[in-house]
Amino acid sequence: MTEEARGTGRRSRAWFGARGRGGMLYRSWMRNQGFGHEVFDGRPVIGIAVSASELAPCNTHLTGVAEAVQRGVWQSGGFPLRFPTMATGETLMRPTAMLYRNLMAMEVEELIRANPLDGVVLLSGCDKTTPAMLMGAASVDLPALMVTGGPMLNGKYRGRDVGSGTHVWKFEEDLKTGRMTEEESHVAEGCMARSSGHCMTMGTASTMACAAEALGMQLPGSAAWPAVDSRRMETAQAAGRRIVRMVEEGLRPSAILTREAFENAIRVNAAIGGSTNAIIHLTALAGRVGVDLDPEDFDALARAVPTLVNLMPSGRYLMEDFCYAGGLPAVMAELLRGGLLHGERITVTGRGVAENVAGAERVDPDVITGLDAPFQPAGNGTAVLRGNLCPDGAVIKQSAASPHLLTHRGPARVFDSPEEYHRVADDPELDVDENTVLVIRNAGPKGYPGMPEVSNVPLPAKLLKAGVTDMVRVCDGRMSGTGYGTVVLHVAPEAAVGGPLALVRNGDPIVLDVPNRTLRLEVDDAELRRRRATWRAPAEEHTGGYTWLYTRHVEQADKGADFDFLRGCRGYDVPRDSH
Repeated sequence: MTEEARGTGRRSRAWFGARGRGGMLYRSWMRNQGFGHEVFDGRPVIGIAVSASELAPCNTHLTGVAEAVQRGVWQSGGFPLRFPTMATGETLMRPTAMLYRNLMAMEVEELIRANPLDGVVLLSGCDKTTPAMLMGAASVDLPALMVTGGPMLNGKYRGRDVGSGTHVWKFEEDLKTGRMTEEESHVAEGCMARSSGHCMTMGTASTMACAAEALGMQLPGSAAWPAVDSRRMETAQAAGRRIVRMVEEGLRPSAILTREAFENAIRVNAAIGGSTNAIIHLTALAGRVGVDLDPEDFDALARAVPTLVNLMPSGRYLMEDFCYAGGLPAVMAELLRGGLLHGERITVTGRGVAENVAGAERVDPDVITGLDAPFQPAGNGTAVLRGNLCPDGAVIKQSAASPHLLTHRGPARVFDSPEEYHRVADDPELDVDENTVLVIRNAGPKGYPGMPEVSNVPLPAKLLKAGVTDMVRVCDGRMSGTGYGTVVLHVAPEAAVGGPLALVRNGDPIVLDVPNRTLRLEVDDAELRRRRATWRAPAEEHTGGYTWLYTRHVEQADKGADFDFLRGCRGYDVPRDSH
């Protein structure tokens, strides 16, 4: 390992401090941008990874956020250099942005490693950009700090707040049942996303922003500032100042992303009513830093934590309200009061969690409740299920489910793809009733591929018209963090690799028992063995390209759906000089 890579000198000096032809080439080409020779004096070179893209609406404003970060870097004597990354926007990408999370993580990792950087600020927004950037930075382990782009302003429709994503499902039901016209739906569309930023519900984007802060990888209070609030830019500027100090201190992700940090993030996720997708992303990130997370960790650690935040989709309010009510520091301070967090864990500030949130207060106790009178009682967070239908686990978000369905027995109605279900969902003759368990399979990491957010399929039209508002759904895919309903997700192993979900037939009794954390198929073992003997894996559809690579190397949901060859930290040795 070189002197620069050991941290005894600036890594960037291997480029800009080099003598002879090599150094002259590096410096001269940089000077075509107007940089004077004085910036090559050994000051920290800070990369600003910018995922701005008009194809990822949540991230479009990050170019402006990058400018604020640059100001902060210059203020602290660093040399800021912006570079673009891909953006994995769930809003437009097909078949799912999750298919490309690992690709983005690879890109971020290699861009950091290949370039003359001493530290990096990660600018993210939509769902998968945050975990992808954290995963890539963790695998390099240079000083890194995250700045998420912030949520949109509250949606407003006919005098009431509406949430991005969450109200899409509600409005879809209204359209199907005749409570809303097509014309009205077009008006409503423009009311949900009325500013820059990511989803303002406690969907996956907001969840992962809060997770980054809870992990200690983002400045305190910065997850919740709305994208268009001037304090979002103040936060970005402060991040630019802080990353320079982190380089000088040698504070790297490996010192922050410890087992205790992940335990903090898991408990915070329970307290905020966060997305089930946090399980997938935190597990993948943990694999990059050598922390062993099991699905049961999420259940065990969350059981003692009540839901403190009254936000959609589980509650009433939105991220703008959460921010002004005290934001994540207020939640973490309350959890610390109850002894539920590791307060000594170091963060990007160089201080511990407890010191970061000292003095934080709950300004609006209706939005952020206290431990003494929580929004929802302890044990109401995401539950991890086991049983013969999900030997490696499945999850359900209890706070978004219907209490009367958390214990349920019903006959399966099986669909081999989400598309197969959608083709018949509006059929008035569809053979289902309110007791039916809808099984949607082949939507897992390998089977779809990419594990899309399709598990919370809309209810059959005939049941909606009859007044049924929820039913049990079981799927090996994911659900949007903005979604709701009694939906069992992430069934592992998935159907496409021969998991038990592949063996279910119409009419088979399925028993969901969330209090006892079980999901069972009431079919005897001998019959299941007979079915397995005749099961055949789906034909391989991809013969080349990235999707071919993905389907051969993606791990199952219980492992975070990362690539098997990306687990662990590969470090940041200076690449060989070819000049």
